[in-house]
Amino acid sequence: MKFAKSPAGTESKNRSAIPQPDKKSALLLVHLQNDFCPGGALAVAGGDQVIPVANACIQFFSREAFPIIATRDWHPENHCSFQAQGGPWPPHCVQGSRGSQFHPDLKMPPGTLIVSGATNPKKEAYSGFDGTSLEDRLEDVEAKTLFVLGLATDYCVKQTVLDACQRGFRVVVLEDGVRGIEAQPGDSQKAIQDMQTAGALIAHSADLGI
Repeated sequence: MKFAKSPAGTESKNRSAIPQPDKKSALLLVHLQNDFCPGGALAVAGGDQVIPVANACIQFFSREAFPIIATRDWHPENHCSFQAQGGPWPPHCVQGSRGSQFHPDLKMPPGTLIVSGATNPKKEAYSGFDGTSLEDRLEDVEAKTLFVLGLATDYCVKQTVLDACQRGFRVVVLEDGVRGIEAQPGDSQKAIQDMQTAGALIAHSADLGI
């Protein structure tokens, strides 16, 4: 399977409607792990290009003391999504492996909340909310607005955003901070549209003054 970057250029309908981060906001980093970046077991083309965007957002949120949460795939070795178990994917993000680690250039500050997902070997999970403590963590920090970036647009980012919208969060997807798998041509663009339909705003990190 050949992976491609997410189509660029998606514009929010009204840039002036993009909220600015405040003390009720959280930065949500989705699966910025080695296995999803070039050289990894399930690499997204251009996946490492989101790291500088993520670092700029991290610096911004950290400076303002706004919460930062990072999700990660944390698969057992026999996870049902792996091809050896009849799933669609090669083994990736196996617990404790190098591939499961966050990208080495990602500058996460002390105190970053880490949420591990897809830990049940018998259950596939793309959303950061599925079977995790993410919703509780967001309640703990009293977050109402989520600024989301990460990998991959058409899988874990999309499902996390859809679940966040369903749970009543205001969601802003930073389009320069996501890339897609593109298992089928157009998957990433459709994911962007699906997120917008669900109520998410599509923005650029520059809209936040980053």
